[in-house]
Formats: sequence, structure tokens, C-alpha cells
Amino acid sequence: AWYVMSDWLNNFQFRIPLHAGVFVLAVIISLVIAWITVGYKALQAALANPVKSIRSE
Repeated sequence: AWYVMSDWLNNFQFRIPLHAGVFVLAVIISLVIAWITVGYKALQAALANPVKSIRSE
């Protein structure tokens, strides 16, 4: 991704520097979103009434 973005940005007269921090931040944000989503679904499953789940099957 860094190589593609660097090559693409070279085509512009004014460009921004592309640091590794941008990619690290993207990974951290992705992991936080995934962690929140999985945690929310796990909490929903833990708090669900198992009797209602069995009755619907």
C-alpha cells in the first residue's frame, strides 16, 4: 500500500509526506472498531435469554 500511494502521490505537484504513522493509525483504528464490534456482539450473546433462543428453534 505504501508503494502504491507513494507512486500515486508523485504525480502531483504539491504532495504530502507519507509516513508509516498513517498506516499504523489505520491499523489501530481498524482493530479498535473490530474489538468494539466483537465485544458488543459477545455482550449481547451473554445477556440473551437462552430459553427464548431454544423456543425459536
